[in-house]
Amino acid sequence: MRCVIARFSFNFVKSEVLESMKGIKPEPVTGESVIIGRRTYPVKQVGEVLTRQDRRDFSAGEVTRAMSRLGFTCRPTPGHTPVRVLTRLQTAAALLGTPTPA
Repeated sequence: MRCVIARFSFNFVKSEVLESMKGIKPEPVTGESVIIGRRTYPVKQVGEVLTRQDRRDFSAGEVTRAMSRLGFTCRPTPGHTPVRVLTRLQTAAALLGTPTPA
């Protein structure tokens, strides 16, 4: 699968990713993570190993998208919950409140 990380093009294959990460000890997960094999790795660590670039050169989102497209399970930052976006109608209803019976 072809993807672009830090403005460089890479061709990743799931089996090659598994082989590259074999023998790599996972660092403690503090942000987004990806499960490769039976281990959970920080996405920045995976990106550094696969691209051989410094972690500051790419975002976690770039690596997460690539790993998701390859079929790996990616997890958001621990304790991070998605924000629910309300429509204008839902926002107005919430501001007005529910009518009380007379």
